[in-house]
Amino acid sequence: MNKPWYNETLFEHYGQRFEIENILFENQTAHQHLVIFENKQFGRVMALDGVIQTTTRDEFIYHEMMVHVPVLAHGFAKRVLIIGGGDGGILREVLKHNTIEHVTMVEIDAAVVEMSQQYLPSISDGAFADPRLNLVIADGMDFVRKCKEKFDIIITDSTDPIGPGEILFTDDFYSHAKRCLSANGIISSQNGASFLQEWEFEGTHRRLSSLYEDSWFYLAGVPTYIGGFMTLAWATDNKAYRQLSIDTIRLRYNNQPFKTRYYNPAIHVSAFHLPQHVLDKLELVTEVA
Repeated sequence: MNKPWYNETLFEHYGQRFEIENILFENQTAHQHLVIFENKQFGRVMALDGVIQTTTRDEFIYHEMMVHVPVLAHGFAKRVLIIGGGDGGILREVLKHNTIEHVTMVEIDAAVVEMSQQYLPSISDGAFADPRLNLVIADGMDFVRKCKEKFDIIITDSTDPIGPGEILFTDDFYSHAKRCLSANGIISSQNGASFLQEWEFEGTHRRLSSLYEDSWFYLAGVPTYIGGFMTLAWATDNKAYRQLSIDTIRLRYNNQPFKTRYYNPAIHVSAFHLPQHVLDKLELVTEVA
């Protein structure tokens, strides 16, 4: 008997599909359609509104790069704000750092947090029980608009700019997020696939470059995020962070009590060197601005 397939709907004329061994959970939450299923190649897979969000096979790549690049570049981060990230992978990696004293995580969909802990427990790996965490179930835009706290690092781990994630790519969001950032803080966010979603990083660069002294991107190769390398946004008022030597990053990395599977100091430095087609797009955005 043929097994069913899950067809991702992110792109109109191109896509990927996963053979479904077993559906673990499927329901329409208060905000989006959520499904978690098993696949022989990628393990357990979570999708929201037809788009693959994470798999237990390759999640470590995205989560390590979203976290360790800004945290180790900063070097002295104590307070972190995570917008989204309901599966707990970003939270897990943040809490590995011995400098971190407090994490506020704002996730709009309580069902994603609950079902991820039930069906994808290896991704959060117990992080939701850490006493340093303040978990807030709320809209990320509303949170930053009202927030009076300051954070050294802000990480936006959102869906693509469709549905609930759309507001997290706007001028309004980035402006309020900067107000929540401490002096010399760093913001990072996912910005889609560099080859097929150029419009995402173009729009983000236009917005962030008007707010920060240093607005740029770095890359990570995540197999299930199709369409080229994942483009991760980077913004800060401290230009020195992006120029740190590999020796400085290596020293900070070696002083941390954990090992990584994708991230390393050489990857950190090289990830900021972008392909020419991305550089060309960024240059055009800068010229128009």
